[in-house]
Amino acid sequence: TSNHSPYFRNLICLFFPRVDKDRSGVISDSELQQALSNAMFDRENKGGVNFNEFAGVWKYITDWQNIFRTYDRDNSGFIDRNELKQALTGFGYRLSDQFYSTLIEKFDRQRKGQVAFDDFIQCCIVLQRLTDVFRRYDTDQDGWIQVSYEQYLSMVFNIV
Repeated sequence: TSNHSPYFRNLICLFFPRVDKDRSGVISDSELQQALSNAMFDRENKGGVNFNEFAGVWKYITDWQNIFRTYDRDNSGFIDRNELKQALTGFGYRLSDQFYSTLIEKFDRQRKGQVAFDDFIQCCIVLQRLTDVFRRYDTDQDGWIQVSYEQYLSMVFNIV
């Protein structure tokens, strides 16, 4: 992968461990076949991926790459705190500066004060899932909820 862009390398790093089930460092024929017929891609549960399903997966990945490149203003291959703030503000989130630092701390696996492509995707997806759960409990849409301890645990466990 040395000839590929950092985006492509990060994409491989995101999916490779999910396909390499036995953690051997090599994707066997059976692991590859299982990945290609995985229900995530096989929308019709027919044991394979048709052209339209593959095209949908490819578009999903390409869309994320384009979003990442849009907000990676310095073309470093990483999203720093300010770029993350610009991205999430662009998506409609209104979060405190302190919370952006929390997000960087949570999703910066390399401990560089910035997030890589795959970590950026994970951050956005987790934030969206948490927001969706919050909105179910925020019945009056005022940005505040009151939950019991068990409701909170249910919220968290339903996200995982």
